[in-house]
Amino acid sequence: MRCDYFDAGLCRACSLMGVPYAQQLADKQRAAESTLAEHTGLAWLDPVASPESGYRNKAKMVVGGSVAKPTLGILDAAQRGIDLRGCGLHDARLTGVMPVLADFVGTARLEPYDVVARRGELKLLLATVSPDGELLLRFVLRSQESVARIRKHLPALRTALPQLRVVSANLLPEHRAAIEGETEILLGDEQVLPMRLGSLELHLRPQGFFQTNSHVAERLYAHAGEWIAELDPASVWDLYCGVGGFALSAAAPGRDVVGIELSGEAIAAAQSAARASGVDGVRFEAADATTWAPGTAGSGVGARAGAGAGVGAHGDAGTRASTALTLPETVIVNPPRRGIGPLADWLERTPEVRSVVYSSCNVDSLARDLRAMPSFTARAARVLDMFPQTPHSEVLVRLER
Repeated sequence: MRCDYFDAGLCRACSLMGVPYAQQLADKQRAAESTLAEHTGLAWLDPVASPESGYRNKAKMVVGGSVAKPTLGILDAAQRGIDLRGCGLHDARLTGVMPVLADFVGTARLEPYDVVARRGELKLLLATVSPDGELLLRFVLRSQESVARIRKHLPALRTALPQLRVVSANLLPEHRAAIEGETEILLGDEQVLPMRLGSLELHLRPQGFFQTNSHVAERLYAHAGEWIAELDPASVWDLYCGVGGFALSAAAPGRDVVGIELSGEAIAAAQSAARASGVDGVRFEAADATTWAPGTAGSGVGARAGAGAGVGAHGDAGTRASTALTLPETVIVNPPRRGIGPLADWLERTPEVRSVVYSSCNVDSLARDLRAMPSFTARAARVLDMFPQTPHSEVLVRLER
């Protein structure tokens, strides 16, 4: 892949730009194998490749410039806007809407935020495209000052972009380097973007997290689901479950599946997806997975949940205290880059957990966590290239006690 922005020195975020893709993939495989080399019995499956361009389903565009001539992209060292609306990593359907969004900035008189002067309103545009081509659009604003103007001109924007499904305004009043604030204002009736990955339908809400690469995410969830099917546990806990991709992939008749995620928005999306898919035996709860699992285990978990105990796709997060949960036979973890930390020790000393499926975006923290679980043997692993043109990838590992 070649990039004019990279060649001109305007953006250097893709540190592997210009490296042949086959070499990138081979290097990531070698790096993962080297980092986990102490696991001598580990069987490495063939890596999962990605399209090397056009793979990002989400665009995070810092807005700079002026109302008349906005830039959508990043800021340079002097905090001036650099326009990257033609970024080759974005899905072509995102690239295609950028001129319309830039025009809307002028139409709605949305003054780009000036970092140096600390004035202006519009900080970022966040756009996500579903595999079906529908859009979720978020305006990250300093205040509500321009919300009324966005509402006024939104019908015209929807006419120009009929694929626009969910629109919201996020308020980030503080002067700090952040993507979003806590307050989200929906600007329409729709609040969920369906994300169909093969046979799996997930839901995304404005403040929810979703894997950046839909092509590889589909393979990730499908492969984890295959491993779960082979292990055939009676109960599964999906910790750091996000919008529920692994939990819903693990669902099967007669199996209890619990998904835990700190983000309430992600849990609401997971519950919505479970209802839409008609999946039974799966429940989701908003909690800190790192402390929830040891805390739940320490509160007398052990009785198998009965049919009337409220474990299901329609259960809400507030009913867990009255619901008996079984310590899981299998645990799925998909933590942030820092890894699972003290949760590794809990897994090590909980004999009821017979297997772990670990999805990691940081092989170094993965290696550290595996050392903390010596009772488990790493049986199989696979590199999934979620982030071409960068050194990063996802590594999926199957562990058995």
